[in-house]
Amino acid sequence: MSLRDLADRSGVSAPMLSQVERGETSPTLARAERIAGGLELTLSQLLRLDETDGVSVVRAGERRRGGGTRHRYEVLTPPLPGLRAEVSLHTLAARAATAGPDDPPMHEPGSRETTIVETGPVRLVCGGATHDLEAGDSVTFDADLPHHFENPGESEARFYAVVAAGLRRS
Repeated sequence: MSLRDLADRSGVSAPMLSQVERGETSPTLARAERIAGGLELTLSQLLRLDETDGVSVVRAGERRRGGGTRHRYEVLTPPLPGLRAEVSLHTLAARAATAGPDDPPMHEPGSRETTIVETGPVRLVCGGATHDLEAGDSVTFDADLPHHFENPGESEARFYAVVAAGLRRS
C-alpha cells in the first residue's frame, strides 16, 4: 500500500505518515488509531501489544460455513483483521452453480482469485467467457469481474478458492 493510499484510508496526511515511517516524529494516540484503522488493524496490533506466537489454527469444526443445499462453502482462514487473503472450500451439487441468493457478495475492487479443482468437472464463467476445468486444474482471474462457477457433471464437485483482496492490476 502506498503512503497516498494509507493517507486516503486513514485521514492522516501523507507527509505526516512519511515522517512517522522515517522515525522523525511520533503520532498521537488518536492519530495512531486512525493509522491502524487505515491498515485494518487494531491499535494494539499496530503497536504489537497483543503479540502471540504468530500462529492461528482453524479447526475443522470451527470453520465459518455458508451457502445453501446446492452450493456450500467453508472459510478455512481465520477472521483476522488486516488479513488480505481468504481460502475457502466450495462444494457444488450436480448441475448446481454459485452466485445464488445465499452466496457471498462479489469481491472488492482489485481482488484476484485462484481456484483449484479437487473433484470436477467445474466450469468458470467470467466476463462472458467459459472455462472448463477438471480435477487438478487451476485458474486465476480478476475476481471483481462478474463470474460464477457451475458443475455440469452428474456428481458433486469440490474446489478451493484463494481470494487476495484489493490488489492493483499491473
